[in-house]
Formats: sequence, structure tokens, C-alpha cells
Amino acid sequence: MTAWQKLQKIAPAAIGACLFVLSIGAIHSELHHYGWQNVLESFQGIVKTRLAGAFALMLINYIILTGYDTLAMFYLGQSLPLAKTSFVGFVSYAISNSVGLALLSGSAIRYRLYQSWQVPTSIIAQAIAFCNLSFWVGLLTVGGITFVVDPLQLPAFLHLPFLSVHPIGFTFLAIIGVYLLVTGNLIKPFKIGRWQTPKIPFAVSLAQIGLTAVDWILASGILYVLLPGHHHLSFPGFFGIYLLAQVAGIISNVPGGLGVFETVVLFLLTPKYSSVEVLGALLAYRVIYYWIPLGSASLSLGAFELFQHRQERRQKSGSE
Repeated sequence: MTAWQKLQKIAPAAIGACLFVLSIGAIHSELHHYGWQNVLESFQGIVKTRLAGAFALMLINYIILTGYDTLAMFYLGQSLPLAKTSFVGFVSYAISNSVGLALLSGSAIRYRLYQSWQVPTSIIAQAIAFCNLSFWVGLLTVGGITFVVDPLQLPAFLHLPFLSVHPIGFTFLAIIGVYLLVTGNLIKPFKIGRWQTPKIPFAVSLAQIGLTAVDWILASGILYVLLPGHHHLSFPGFFGIYLLAQVAGIISNVPGGLGVFETVVLFLLTPKYSSVEVLGALLAYRVIYYWIPLGSASLSLGAFELFQHRQERRQKSGSE
């Protein structure tokens, strides 16, 4: 066996082990940042029915998130079982949401899991590209509509060259308009450098937008139900604040938008709520939406790697 063949055999398992360690490190880092005492106090100040509602929305949201990989495999014509695509979707999003660098961490997880099921490398690459594209197509659509209909004033600390999200909304919608014209075969695909607009059926593009829209609505709903009272703010008004905070967190590339997301939400919500109430809701939201799925996905990935290791040992002993 050549050195390259040995590397190809060892690399997937090494990637899985590294991702597992990164996941545990992310949990430790966030707990160290907040402290168990602050987390417990924030939960104690929230009505149990609100916590239960937020937890239920989180479960539904992560079920929806598995749809990205299922839709990708449908588009690519792969007959992978739903249980496997759902497992990939859950683990990749639950870990990459908190570990950060979602393009790299989520892609590495997808490569590791799909490779273990003998999915061709070319198909894995296309699935990774499709899932990342779906995320941005949905975000630009939902964000564009929201920012145009309800243009929030931008916080000064973001240092942007305009005062409201209006220009951002129109820019987002313009990009999506071109994307839909291409997929609807109304204009020809074009290249920008090495990148070329993908050949995706119009119906699949609409499914991408619908899937991501539901994803964002559910995710924002988790934080919304954790706020102490909603008579101060309607959900559509809150949704714009949530999207702006998430976009700022994504641009910052900080794991989970940690700090950036909270700062924007605090700045825009404190006129309507006390900072203590908002902080308590934010802490509970981070635990429910990030930490619980991250812990579950980390254990699932660890169990998967252990199972794969035992399978490889059995195959090796059987061939001797």
C-alpha cells in the first residue's frame, strides 16, 4: 500500500476525530464564557411554558434542517436512505452552527459521513455546494423581503455606509431575482471568474427558498417565545431584528456569532425590554438552539466514529 493510499484510508477517520474534539472544545469555551451560574439564573427567570415552547420549536427546526441534505441528494439523483441524509444534516448543522467556519466544518462533516457510505467524491462536493447555496438563497430572499418591507435603523457600531437596512434588502432581492431568472431559463447562465451560475431546476430553487424560509422563521421563533412579553413587539418586527443580528454574526465569522449576535439584539431590543430580560432570553436561546443540539450531535458523531472503528477492525480481522 502506497503512502497516498494509506493517507486516503486514515484521513476520513482523522477528520471525524478532529471534528469531535472541536465540538467538545466549543461546548467548553461557551460554558467558560458564560458560566453555569448565569445560565441557571437565566432559566429560572423564564416561565416553564416558554421554555417548553422554545424547546419544541428547536426540535422542529432541526428536523427542517435535515431537509437541506435530503433535497441535495434528490437534486443529485442519489437514492440514499432518509435516515442517513437526516443524520448528516443534523450533525453537520448542529456542530457547524457552534464551531464556526460553517463552510469548512459543515463540509468536513459531510465529506466524512458520506464518504463512509461510499458516496462518490464528486457527488459529495456537489451536495456540499448545494447545501451552502440553499442557505444563502433562502437567507437573501427572506432577508431581502423583510428589510424592504420593514427597514430597521442600523446600529452605529456596525460602521456601515447607510443608516437603514433598505439598501441591503434591495441588494439581496436583486441577487435572488437574477438567480431565479437563471434557474427559470429566462436568462442564460453566466460566469464570474471561475464561478458559474448552477443549473438547478426552477422548482428545486423554489424548494430551497421555502425550506430556508421555514428554517429562519422557526429559529427566530425560539428566541421570540423566550422574551418575557410580546405586547411590546410583534413577531414580524422582531423577525427583522433577528435576521439583522444573524447577518452581522455570520459576517463576523465568530463561532455561532457569539457576542456579535447578542450585541445587535440587545441594542435593538433594550428600548422595549430591560437588558436583564433580553440577556436572560439570549442565554436560554443559546443553550436551547446551540448547546443542546451541539452536545447531541457531538455524542452522535463520537458514537458513529466508534462504530466505524469497530467495523474496520472486524473487516481487517476477517480478511487475515
